[in-house]
Amino acid sequence: MSRVFKENQHELRESKDGNIFSIWNYDGHIAYEDIIEATEDFDIRYFIGTGGYGSVYKAKLPSGNVVALKKLHQREAENPIFYKSFINEVRVLTEIRHRNIVKLHGFCVHKGCRFLIYEYIERGSLFCVLRNVDEAMELDWSKRVNIIKGTAHALSYMHHACIPAIVHRDISSNNILLNSEFQAFISDFGIAKLLDPDSSNQTLVAGTYGYIAPEFAYTMTVIKKCDVYSFGVVALEVLMGRHPGELLSSLSSSSSQNMMLNEILNHRLPPPNRLIGQDILLVATIAFACLHTQPKARPTMKCVSQEFLSRKKPNVIP
Repeated sequence: MSRVFKENQHELRESKDGNIFSIWNYDGHIAYEDIIEATEDFDIRYFIGTGGYGSVYKAKLPSGNVVALKKLHQREAENPIFYKSFINEVRVLTEIRHRNIVKLHGFCVHKGCRFLIYEYIERGSLFCVLRNVDEAMELDWSKRVNIIKGTAHALSYMHHACIPAIVHRDISSNNILLNSEFQAFISDFGIAKLLDPDSSNQTLVAGTYGYIAPEFAYTMTVIKKCDVYSFGVVALEVLMGRHPGELLSSLSSSSSQNMMLNEILNHRLPPPNRLIGQDILLVATIAFACLHTQPKARPTMKCVSQEFLSRKKPNVIP
């Protein structure tokens, strides 16, 4: 982790009137004064939600830029687990850049106040959008397919383009944010793991109930295929408009083998046209492949991403 900090030391003394987005590692005063003023010392009026740890606030900076702030409260900062998540998120997000991963603009550790500064993503979580009747209706089939594809491309980048590979470990509709154009951004890297090729990568069970790969409970080993399973759950959730809980438990039974596509699609939306219907069929086919009970039988995220980019017709109809 020291490499991340050392690379950014030269930007510590950026002037207060400079562009805050060029500053990676704040010495506290630059960010602290502006942030405290913009949020009136983290007043509840600026509160917009909670992350895996900490509270999230919205702030408009003197430059006019709007950012999201994740603040670690004093009690959380004294908890080594939460503080480790804070440092972990800094460590991971300063190393990666992808159009479908939320950008970390900087962080501040000053006067016992610890917070992360992200780009502000307007619509909030996919979970909330799917459960808001008006916003869910705005989320047409084309937008839903694009959300799934964007998430797949980001995971492929994390698993296959980053060295060491990054496993998110908590892919869920709560941790996928949507901007004003309904584009997807993976967020909340507090429990993400950088895979160590020289280690067993064993860990405690972590993640969101309903999205965790079944084998994780007994292997306790972080592998990329854990994220692949979680992605499959999210993909079905987007198509169905709700968490596919009962469907997941029936996947191993014979009744799910001959399932018709229209049985799982969100019936609140008008039926898709033929062109987008082919995309939906491809997404559903891939989602079911990602949910295979055997990790080795699941595709890699690189294969999923390439499948979406090539836009082939699926070989197997779910």
